[in-house]
Amino acid sequence: MKASELNKLNISELKAKADDLREEFFNLKIRHAIGQLENPNRLKQVKKDIARALTLLREKDLAVTGQEG
Repeated sequence: MKASELNKLNISELKAKADDLREEFFNLKIRHAIGQLENPNRLKQVKKDIARALTLLREKDLAVTGQEG
């Protein structure tokens, strides 16, 4: 998922997306551990998507509250 796609979401949608991505990452880790994961690169991709979502969530939260640091 691209950052531009995530940037269009509001704060509540970003929180929901981050939760969905965390759940997907958990399921991928389980499937990888038991050897059923076809594309192990998906783990890395989902991990980066989680980071993108959390970064944008933090930026939007700071913009709303007007604080830095």
